[in-house]
Amino acid sequence: MAVEIVTVPDLGGAESVDVIELSLAQGDKVAIEDSLLVLESDKATMDVPSPHEGTLVKYLVADGDTVKVGDAIAEIETADSAVAVDTEAASASAPAPASASEKSAEVEKEVEAAVATKTVAEPVAEPVPESSSEQLILVPDIGSDNPVDVIELSVAVGDQVEEGDTLLVLESDKATMDVPSSHSGIVIKIIAAEGDKLNTGSEVLVLEVSSLDIKSADAKSSDTKSTSIESTEAAQAPEPAIPAPASAPAPKAAPLAQSQPATASADNEGKASSDVYAGPAVRLLARELGVSLEKVSGSGPRGRVQKDDVNDYVKSALKAGPASATGTGIPLVPAVDFSQFGEIETIAMSKIQKLTAANMQRNWLNVPHVTHFDEADITDLEAFRKSLKDEGEKRGIKVTPVAFLIKGLAAAMQAHPEFNRSLAADGEHFIQKRYCNIGMAVDTPRGLMVPVIKDANEKGIWDISADIMALASSARDGKLKPGDMQGGCFTVSSLGAIGGMGFTPIVNSPEVGILGVSKSQMKPVWNGTEFVPRLMLPLCLSYDHRVINGGDAGRFMTHLVKSLSDIRHLSL
Repeated sequence: MAVEIVTVPDLGGAESVDVIELSLAQGDKVAIEDSLLVLESDKATMDVPSPHEGTLVKYLVADGDTVKVGDAIAEIETADSAVAVDTEAASASAPAPASASEKSAEVEKEVEAAVATKTVAEPVAEPVPESSSEQLILVPDIGSDNPVDVIELSVAVGDQVEEGDTLLVLESDKATMDVPSSHSGIVIKIIAAEGDKLNTGSEVLVLEVSSLDIKSADAKSSDTKSTSIESTEAAQAPEPAIPAPASAPAPKAAPLAQSQPATASADNEGKASSDVYAGPAVRLLARELGVSLEKVSGSGPRGRVQKDDVNDYVKSALKAGPASATGTGIPLVPAVDFSQFGEIETIAMSKIQKLTAANMQRNWLNVPHVTHFDEADITDLEAFRKSLKDEGEKRGIKVTPVAFLIKGLAAAMQAHPEFNRSLAADGEHFIQKRYCNIGMAVDTPRGLMVPVIKDANEKGIWDISADIMALASSARDGKLKPGDMQGGCFTVSSLGAIGGMGFTPIVNSPEVGILGVSKSQMKPVWNGTEFVPRLMLPLCLSYDHRVINGGDAGRFMTHLVKSLSDIRHLSL
């Protein structure tokens, strides 16, 4: 007999999880894949299956403990069939010892010989026939705690997939992303469906994979464990096995989706929020939405309140509210039956388009906008930019006017730090940022997206141009990551390639300013003695009047125009 230590497997990106249920009792018989215990993170609940068959010796954790990947959780006593068979064969051919002490010494030698024989024979052992097993594929870390929508399934049951192949496509409020396969195999079951909402660690599908693929991934840990166990067996004399008292095995814990009905738990009314059974992530969500947890019924194990319970509560409260006005008290626009005027077609908005519309309305209603108009003489800038074409082709980088705009904005924000602020939530303080990240609006087939150039004040034109190319390409291909669109301090929206003489961009709150850029035009400019043709670039600065005054805006634009008109100032 040997004792195997069971550890916490890969948790799909979670750093630590809580033990919420021990599924067995000491002395219970355990089969492979039987649930040992149930873990719960702030995103999902999961069973830990047994990798061995045998008897549960003891748990190394308790209900309520916090564990992480690799922590020991249980000891399972397994039958060492290889050593047992070799020992029986050796015993049958050897004469019986004269005494108990001689028998013990002889058995010890036989065990050592059996282990040594086994070790020598392993290199020339016949190859084990390849078998297959089922592998559950989970959603990897997506960089967000919020659920995201499944917008496309890329495989079907029966398909052969390789490691890294796309299984499905997810869409958040900021980007779309592919979920790659972590194994090679054949799709035998698809769990997720289009329209589902998934989190990090959610189940995607089941693959039939070769056992050799799984063994190769675990070879190092298995070899180490095997060596340790065999060394222990060789150092200790075997003792007669004493059968454990028979006991009724505890019922195995079924997967959560089967064992826990999706119904509300006991009502929490009358409890304080601190007494409600809920995790930190759920409490944070409730605080953000202004929900009292004692009013929410939990559908999780033992009445635990989950994120879906909070979201369902908010949806119910919104449906019960008045339908005649929006949350701002502004009357809704009356619905119109356009079909009475002619043929129409109803086109569904993408999620990004919906969120853009909601954000623009929120920003327009909450931010007191003022727009400052000006124009910059970029004649010399354009001449210099075009002179970089040959070098840019060698570097594989295309330099656009936007790169100089971002560099000029970073310099202006350093000279006028009030444009690198945000208004605090209490409305009584400013948040002054010591970093300078500038977002650029990109028009994509999916809608407007704003990737962010990080640390623009520390980069040169070549570096900024390379970032613009990479982020704009990812935005158009739908491959931006959530982190690519976070942390912006200021935004630039350029319509220069499209046209127009000017527009009033909407501030991307909590930022306090946005620069709109229109198409440059050749104009006659008076130089003191005559009119000369100069390339003029229209600029429109919209700002939050709660943070920025008109004088601040005027000085900021003067600095920016000066830098663009004579790019030598950008090196100062």
